This record gives sequence, C-alpha cells and structure tokens, in this order.
Amino acid sequence: MKRFFSISLVIVVFGFLFGCKGEGSVKETKKEKWVLIWNDEFDYEGLLDENKWDYDAGGSGWGNAEQQFYTAYDTETARVSNGVLIIETRKKWHLGMPYKSARVVTRGKGDFLYGKIEVSAKLPKGRGLWPAIWMLPTEQKYGGWPSSGEIDIMEMVGHEQDFIHFSVHTDAFNHKINTHKTYRTYLQGASENFHIYAIEWYPDRIDFLLDGVKQFTFKKLADDPKKWPFDQKFYLIMNIAVGGTWGGAKGIDNSIFPQRMEIDYVRVYKLANE
Repeated sequence: MKRFFSISLVIVVFGFLFGCKGEGSVKETKKEKWVLIWNDEFDYEGLLDENKWDYDAGGSGWGNAEQQFYTAYDTETARVSNGVLIIETRKKWHLGMPYKSARVVTRGKGDFLYGKIEVSAKLPKGRGLWPAIWMLPTEQKYGGWPSSGEIDIMEMVGHEQDFIHFSVHTDAFNHKINTHKTYRTYLQGASENFHIYAIEWYPDRIDFLLDGVKQFTFKKLADDPKKWPFDQKFYLIMNIAVGGTWGGAKGIDNSIFPQRMEIDYVRVYKLANE
C-alpha cells in the first residue's frame, strides 16, 4: 500500500506541474466565507445588554392560548450568569396568569436580511413547555401574520421530548391551513447538552442546520410574497411558552418547574462578498 501511494503521488505531482487533467485529478469545492456582524457571547452578569435586546411582555395568550406571562427586566425570568443567558419559566402567578417566563427579542437592535444566524442552546424539559428560537419581520411589509412570514429556527414541545422542529410560515404555507413547510428530527439529549441551531438565509432559499448539518431547505418557489415574504428584515426571538394549543396538547406537568433554556451565544454573519 505504501509503495502504491508513493507512485500515485508522483503521478499527481507530475500531472499538476505539466497541466495534466487526468481522471484522478481532484477539484476543490468552493466554500462560502461568513463574516460576523452581530453577536452576544453573554460575557457579563445580570440583565441583558439593552443595546442588543428588548422584551415582549404580556399575558394575552399570544394567539396560541398560552398560559404564561412574559415579564420584562426581571432576573427571575431572564438573566445572564456564568457566561450564559438563562430564560427561566416558573409556576408563579403574575398579573392573572399561572406561570411567568420571558420572551427576549432583537427588534430594532438586531434586524437582519439574509445571512447566517446561529444560536448555541440547551433546552428545557417537561410536558407542557414550548421553547422556541425564531424570527418575525420587523416591519410586516406584507401585512399581519402570516402574510409577512415567520422563520422557526428551532421549536420543541415537552410532550415530544428531543424532537426538534424547523419550519416556515407564510400566507400560502402555514399551520392554520395545514400547509406549513416543516421538518423534524430526533436529537437525543437536547435538554442535557448545548447544540447549535442555525439558518443560512439566501435570496432564493433558507437552509436549516443542526450542529452544522443541514436538515431542511425551504426554497423560493415564485416572486410572490404569499409564498416568499423573506425579502425583508427579520429579528430574533427566544422564549419558553407554557401550555398553548401545541405545547399544552397533552397537559402541563406542574412538578417540572422551574425550567430553563440556556443560551451560550448568538451569532449573526453575512457572506464575505456581500
């Protein structure tokens, strides 16, 4: 084997030097280069960096009959500690709702059109929980939900532990009319270990990745905002919902609380040639 390798190497080098393009030549695949443009490494303590994050607060059910109240500037539900962002949900009455949690957003402070968005996170565990890392349009160019789109980088419901869902919603493709585009995969230990949830968003497609491996692609099918509203800026959202039409489909186990989602970092990139 060693002798064969040496002879082959001589042939390849000879061919390279003299412009030979035989069957054994290897063509390198061009790799895209991403440049970091926005990030939070959570290398501080206490409340979130106000230059990068805001909060969605309230207890209206959020269109899904959810049972939590999202609080703002509340270290019980959102705080940075020991290098991670902790989003915590508790069984605690707050302004008429039986649970409290947090929904943190980059709206107005981190709004993006195309690029790579990646989040390293460890998910909560328990029946009735609904953690999500997702995106909504900043200006709703094509109207209210779902007309201006939604990108779900990661969703998991506690009654389907370790099944990770990747989805998009548009006017033509959404769960209300059972046409939404989605894919799920099993990830053992999603609540025990950090994993990287990401999208690579281009003018003609959105690739969904888990730990660097592509899981699902949503392609632009037409120049029609009902099918592709993803030509406008979106912002990032991270939250833990409790109950709701999907998260609470098999009830809520009240023995699990408190539960937390930990985020090690959030990073946003653009292609180097853009």
